[in-house]
Amino acid sequence: MQTLKSLLTLLASWFDNTVVSAESDEHNIDWWRVIPFVLLHLACFGLFWVGFSTFALIFAIALYALRMFAITGFYHRYFAHKAFQTSRLGQFIFAILGATAVQRGPLWWAAHHRNHHAHSDELADAHSPMQHGFFWSHIGWFLSTANFGTRLDRVKELAKFPELRFLDRFDIIVPIVFALSIFGLGELLANTAPHLETNGWQLLIWGFFISTVALYHATFSVNSLAHVWGKRRYATRDQSRNNFVIALFTLGEGWHNNHHHYPGSAKQGFYWWELDFTYYGLRLLAALGLIWGLRTVPIKIRESKKEINKP
Repeated sequence: MQTLKSLLTLLASWFDNTVVSAESDEHNIDWWRVIPFVLLHLACFGLFWVGFSTFALIFAIALYALRMFAITGFYHRYFAHKAFQTSRLGQFIFAILGATAVQRGPLWWAAHHRNHHAHSDELADAHSPMQHGFFWSHIGWFLSTANFGTRLDRVKELAKFPELRFLDRFDIIVPIVFALSIFGLGELLANTAPHLETNGWQLLIWGFFISTVALYHATFSVNSLAHVWGKRRYATRDQSRNNFVIALFTLGEGWHNNHHHYPGSAKQGFYWWELDFTYYGLRLLAALGLIWGLRTVPIKIRESKKEINKP
């Protein structure tokens, strides 16, 4: 009976984030809890079974871009930094869109990111490559038992919304519904638009699994690579760097040294030549009246504490 109870508790931990392991060692990985994360990666090999179609590839790229924007624009610039304002309904919709990226709930994401800024490249920074090494800063911290819980003390103004707490507690619900919807769309297209040469399984593998794994590692590269690879314009207290390549794959998040210089800006590409597709998207949402109060870096701050692009 005790064994069955333990098994049910382990299964519940996949669906309910309040079922937290007693282990609190910072570098301990709860392998049972991260089985779904591992399976997401293994599922990508399904491409050898489902094959390729131009539509599936375009669909995967489109969902990558849409969900990357949801992470960079909403989870990061809105929930973590309050770089603009929106309505409560808009906030909830943004949270759902962000949750489709399978990077946990909005409160968890914002809380950990705020902790990162409070202790950037210090020992308390869970994903500092300077303190914990490249592998841990890239992916290990995300799987750590100690980093699994949501630090509600860092997101008090967001935690007052029950709908956000629900999404945070049961953060697996949105990805499951999203994945099933993709499969259903693929089956519908297989019957109504056979010339697209796709089906439910193919669209699921390309549009959900491959797209999600690409999202993971592009996002994680900001934590790891953007603190060791690139140039420093500003004399920040950490090792954050600007990197054009990372900026391309993350829709503007690669201007990481800019961001650490002035985290509250909705625009991370401080100069016109620094492409920031997330900001362009936010400007469109602002023009449509869906968000407002976009904050940008004041010129005086933008021109201060420069290191003249030291490597």
